[in-house]
Amino acid sequence: MRAVLTRVSSASVQVDGEITGKIGRGFLILLGVGPEDTEADCEKLCKKLLSLRVFEDENGKMNLGLEAVDGSVLVVSQFTLYGSCKKGRRPDFFGAASPEKAEALYELFLKCCAENGYPPQHGIFGAHMEVASVNDGPVTLIVDTRDL
Repeated sequence: MRAVLTRVSSASVQVDGEITGKIGRGFLILLGVGPEDTEADCEKLCKKLLSLRVFEDENGKMNLGLEAVDGSVLVVSQFTLYGSCKKGRRPDFFGAASPEKAEALYELFLKCCAENGYPPQHGIFGAHMEVASVNDGPVTLIVDTRDL
C-alpha cells in the first residue's frame, strides 16, 4: 500500500458539491492499494501513519503526534498512486489493485483508524472527488508498505 500523508491546518473532500469529509488540524491521507497488498499491510500502514510525530513542539522540532495536537484524519482513496509514467505521455494504472480489492482494504484502513482512536473523515471510494487542503509547513511524506 502507498500513502501520501500531508500535515494540514484544514482539509475537505466533496462529491457532487456535497462535503463528505472535513477536518481542521491533522493528516490528509491519500491512500493507494496495490494488487499484492494484504490486510496485514493495511494495519501496519495505518498504525505507522497514525503514530508519526510531525507536529512542532514548543522548540520548533517535529516531535508531536496527532494525539498531542488533538488532530484529525481525512482519508481519500487514490488509485493513481500506482500510476506508471514509464511509457508515452499517458500514465497507466495497471499497478493498482482491482476496485474490489482496493475498496475492501480502503474500508479496513478506515476501520483501523477508528479502532486506533481516530475515526476518519473520508471521501467516497470510486467517486470523482474534489479535495481541498491547507498544507501546514508544508510537510508531506510518502509511505509505502514495501519500505516498512
